[in-house]
Formats: sequence, C-alpha cells, structure tokens
Amino acid sequence: MPASTKFDAIIIGSGQAGNPLATALAAAGRKVALIEKAQFGGSCVNYGCVPTKTLLATAERLHLLRTAPEVAAPAVLGAAGLRADLAAAVARKDALLAQSRQGLEASLTGAGVALFRGHAAFTGPRTVRVAPNEAPHAPRDLTAPLVFINTGTRPAVPDVPGLADVPYLTTTQLLDLKELPEHLVILGGGYIGLEFSQMFRRFGSRVTIVEHSPQLLEREDDDVCEALKAGLAADGVEFVLGAEAHRVSRGPDGHLTLTAHTHQGERRVRGTHLLVATGRLPNTDDLGLGFAGIATDEKGFVQVNDFLQTNVRGVYALGDVHGGPQFTHISYDDYRVVRDALLHGKRRSARRRPLPYGIFTEPQVARIGLSEGQAREQQQPYRVAKMPVASIGRAQQTGECTGFWKVLVGPDDRILGAAIVGAAAAEVMAMLEIAMAGRLKYPVLQEMIFAHPTWSEALNTVFRHLKTAR
Repeated sequence: MPASTKFDAIIIGSGQAGNPLATALAAAGRKVALIEKAQFGGSCVNYGCVPTKTLLATAERLHLLRTAPEVAAPAVLGAAGLRADLAAAVARKDALLAQSRQGLEASLTGAGVALFRGHAAFTGPRTVRVAPNEAPHAPRDLTAPLVFINTGTRPAVPDVPGLADVPYLTTTQLLDLKELPEHLVILGGGYIGLEFSQMFRRFGSRVTIVEHSPQLLEREDDDVCEALKAGLAADGVEFVLGAEAHRVSRGPDGHLTLTAHTHQGERRVRGTHLLVATGRLPNTDDLGLGFAGIATDEKGFVQVNDFLQTNVRGVYALGDVHGGPQFTHISYDDYRVVRDALLHGKRRSARRRPLPYGIFTEPQVARIGLSEGQAREQQQPYRVAKMPVASIGRAQQTGECTGFWKVLVGPDDRILGAAIVGAAAAEVMAMLEIAMAGRLKYPVLQEMIFAHPTWSEALNTVFRHLKTAR
C-alpha cells in the first residue's frame, strides 16, 4: 500500500478551472495538489481555443492577400494560388503552446502548488492514487477533504461501420497535420467542424461538411444558420446536410469514401482525409469514480448540483467534465463559483448565468441570452430588431458586409438576447451582454455616444428596426 500524503485540496486536471483554483487556494494558505497526466493547460491551451485560433490567424492572412483587390489594394502576384505552409503554421502554433504550458507550470509552482505528473484514480471518496508517468517512481496516495475533478473531454467517435478500419482524424490530430489535405471531408457540422472547414479551405484544401441535421448549428435560429452557411459557401466549402453516415471505406489509392443516406438518396463523398467532429465525451471512464460513489449520467458526465458539488461530500466537478456548454469562459466561471463559495462566503448558482459564445469563422457568429426559437418555446413576449450588416458604415468602409444583427427586447424594454452574424460579432455581443448584466433598457444604447466610425456605433441604429414578433 503506497504511503498517503494529506492535502487540503486535490485538483485532478490542469484545465481552465483547475489552474486558477489551485493558485487561489494556495494563496489562501491551503496545501494544494494538482495532478496532470498530459499537458498543463487543459483543452483550451492544448487542442482547443489557443491552437485553433492561432491557425485561423494564418488562414485569415492568406484570405486577406487573396482578396486585396476587393478594397482596391494592389493584387499580390500569385496570391490567388497561395496555399498554406502547413508545417510552418503548425510550428508557430506549437511554439506558442510550449510557451503557454511553461508559463502555467511556472505560475503554479511559484504559487506553492504541489504538481504531480501522472494518472489519477479514486480509491475512496476523498482518496486519490497517482500513478506517475515516468518509471521507476512508485504510485502515491493523496487524501484531502476537498477534491476537484477537472479532467475535460475527448473527441467522441461515432459507431459508423468501417470507421475503425480507416485512418480518420480527430480534431486533436488535425491540429498537428503538417501536410495539406487535398480534400478534407468533415463529419459533423457543429461549431468546431465549421471553424476547421473554413480554416482548411483557406489553407488551400477542398472541404466538404457532412452533417446529419438538415441545417448547421441545429440549436440556432434558421436565419443565423443560413447566413453562416452562405458565408462558408462563398469561400468554397461544400455541404451535404440531412445525411446519416452509414459506412466508411478506403480505396486502393488510399482515398476515403463516406457513404450517407439523405432525403435525395445515397450520397458518397470521397476525400483524401476524414475529420470526425461529432462531439466530445468526458474523461471519466478511468478515474475510478465507482470507488468513490460519484454519480455520472449515461454518457459519463459527472452529475453536479447548482454549486458544482457532486453527490459525494467534498467532491466537485469543474469545466467540461460535468456536461453542458463546453466553453473555456464557462470553465473559468466554474472556478469563480467555487472560489467565492470556499474563500469568500458567497454562494452563486452555476445554472443561472449568461452563456455567451462565438464562432470565429468569417462571418463570425455570436450569441447571448435567448434566441427567437427559445423565446417562442418559453412563451416569452418580445420585439425583435434586425439590421443587415451591409447598412453599417464601418462595414461599407471595410467591405465586410456579410450578415446581420438581431436583438430581442422584452416588454420592459430590456434586452433578452442577441444573435450577431458578421465582422466583430463577438465584441459587439459582449457589449450587449454588459447592457444585459446592468439591466439597461435599450434606449440607453440607442442614445449613447459611441466613437465614430466603429462597429459599436451601430447600437445607435439597430433598435430603429424594432418590430413586434409574429
């Protein structure tokens, strides 16, 4: 039996909730252990926001070079045929990730957090055994009255016949690809697949998205989905929607064929590479949760209450591992919910909070609060203001005219939600979120003095289009 070491808190996983919590608890004088079996930083740093947005920046620069003549800039010789130096782009991404990981490790160590590199599994309600990554170090048992599960998720792989027999890519693996695919087929039309679709199209690959739903982003309003689809299609992304994949095969030339049922009949999509982007599963199956009596749902997500507590006293789950919206900013807010409860005596529900999100395609898509569909489902009375981006002065100056702004207003003139499709969508959405948090009535924004010419200045004009919902 390994010797047991006592701590005040054990954190399993170095994600966007676990890292700041470890630092905050250590600063408060707690003895803290943080266990990480892979890389410091969790999904955001290693295979989520940071690497994808770094590579998207490469794709955006290529697109700007190709489209320079649209704003009367001199054409760059040969720009139309530019393709990404994918190996160089990946090297730049890797250098940034290494810097981020090193910075995180240094900050945790500097805060006095005890770091353990290895696999953690419960052996009891508040006892964790760490199997070190490197031999010949022996396993160690750690105990604490507080344990936080922050192990994140991994790509889900659908049960499609033949898929296991071909060299498909997950979203994590695609980030390390150093040779540009000739034709990338993407199974899944969620926000992750959409960002990758435009990225690789602009890199120079042919790209086809195969999605089971009849529209992209099935939880969004139809007009949002259609505007995004039109924007991606303008870049040359191809779509096969309402398609149920039922077979994957590999030909003698190494090319992959995805066969799917559609309303129009069977479709076969043939490509050089296949990306599987059909959701994510929690990293809980090897944590020994049964030994601690920690409850999960049928997919393995840890069940928590409004305060992120599991059914076992003293054990919490933070970030993507407890299900719900899987965004870095939500994971970080999980940290604040727990920090405030444990260190500041403030209890705040993790259920009743705004859930903003953005998709960093072009056009961008951003949303906060209720969509029109949700307002109807909840029988919430509302008026809606909808304005084309092309009517905004800043859009006319930059040539970024695709999309629309849509804002929902309640009977009390307060903002219920917004969907922005277009340039700077996420930044504009943040301003509306601030207004919602401050419970401002829409005329405050309509009469506010914004600097000219900015995207935010259009908040003066969008509410002129307010109409009662039909």
